[in-house]
Amino acid sequence: MALLGSTLGWRTEGLEHLDKIVASGRQPIMAFWHGRILPATYFFRHRGIVVITSENFDGEWIAGIIERFGYGTARGSTSRGGGKALLHLTREMAAGKPAGFTLDGPRGPARVAQPGAVWLAKATQNPVLPFHLEADRHWTLNSWDRTQIPRPYAKVALVVGEPFDVASDADDAGIEAARQSLEERLRALEQRALELTRDAASPQRTLRTQR
Repeated sequence: MALLGSTLGWRTEGLEHLDKIVASGRQPIMAFWHGRILPATYFFRHRGIVVITSENFDGEWIAGIIERFGYGTARGSTSRGGGKALLHLTREMAAGKPAGFTLDGPRGPARVAQPGAVWLAKATQNPVLPFHLEADRHWTLNSWDRTQIPRPYAKVALVVGEPFDVASDADDAGIEAARQSLEERLRALEQRALELTRDAASPQRTLRTQR
């Protein structure tokens, strides 16, 4: 992953939203689709982002990898241990760490957002920050999430959307409305990222190193 990531070029749009959240003293709840986990892991490495990983063997294996890229882990999933993992994330965010969610993980259905990120935003009063990535050249795995692996020296478009808050007194209907809004935002971000990969004239920002 590190070797592949070092060859990638990046076209970014909307990163100022992330900077503004951090400058305000809050932390982002970063939300994206499971199928873009590889380029996302590389781009946002070494920022102390805490993510949920499953409690099974696969989760243990994945946790060992992402921790080498500077991520923290909270063990659990939507099907098992989810409450414990969300409590862990709440504590980590209170300590000043950002959180990350693959919204449709770990098993899908693909591109259907689970409510975890919205619940965390309600509990912590930190904003949800949706984003999407697309590579102009890539392999697509035959998996439930159609995982995208950028080819070496591909250009990856990263589009970050506007953050949004969830009211501390949001009821079930409010949570569901926010979850649906998050799906809609991600669909729009996906379309914008695809446009950037097709538009050679788009402003390009190549990043060789990350903080």
